[in-house]
Amino acid sequence: MARTKSTGASAATPKKQRFAGLRQMRLAFGQARQIDPAVVWWMLGAFVLVMAVFVLLGLLFSRPVFLPVIGIPLALMAAMLVMVRRTERAAYKRIEGQPGAAAAALQTLRRGWFKDEQPVAVEAVRPNDPTNAAMVFRAVGRPGVVLVTEGPQGRAQRLAESERKRVNRVLPNVPVHVLRVGSGENEVPVRKLVAKLNRMRPALTKDEVIAVNKRLRALGGARPPVPKGMDPMRARPDRRGMRGR
Repeated sequence: MARTKSTGASAATPKKQRFAGLRQMRLAFGQARQIDPAVVWWMLGAFVLVMAVFVLLGLLFSRPVFLPVIGIPLALMAAMLVMVRRTERAAYKRIEGQPGAAAAALQTLRRGWFKDEQPVAVEAVRPNDPTNAAMVFRAVGRPGVVLVTEGPQGRAQRLAESERKRVNRVLPNVPVHVLRVGSGENEVPVRKLVAKLNRMRPALTKDEVIAVNKRLRALGGARPPVPKGMDPMRARPDRRGMRGR
């Protein structure tokens, strides 16, 4: 009886996993439609385009059934890829220009990066008012320490310079990069921020990155609080959901 139960449980597990995967895909599709209603037509177009290519190849190579059947999963993959890209672009467009947009983008960095959910430096015109607040967010990876600024340029630049000097005093041999999020000259659009960081040239080993992050976190006492009413994480693009994981 014990063996029978064990076999039944092991057989049910893949079935549950399939249902869970389908539920996640359905949720991801629902989120995609909310963010970008036109995503359905883009997905359909990608599916039809890939299938048309395989049907044409099937006719050319006298495989009118075999090649289109092979094309079905590839067409589905193309549709899912279009969904992810369109939804991701729409999500970034929605948070662009909002307080904490840089933090929302930094949270989508993959393994190998350490990032703070809260700004390491804030200067608001009025207390507890995130509108027009200058903020500096920090990420630590193999390129070194990256400070990302947003808000009024003059105040944000002063905050970043102060934070850069603070990091250099503690870690004089670690590179410190300063980037500004925005749509102007010498600024990085929020949707391209993660790609920009990932293209930076490595300067530290993985162990050095961990050590640098621990050292910086030990200095957390000087970190200012986030202004009341600002929640950068509220605007975070849900990549995991969009991918159906």
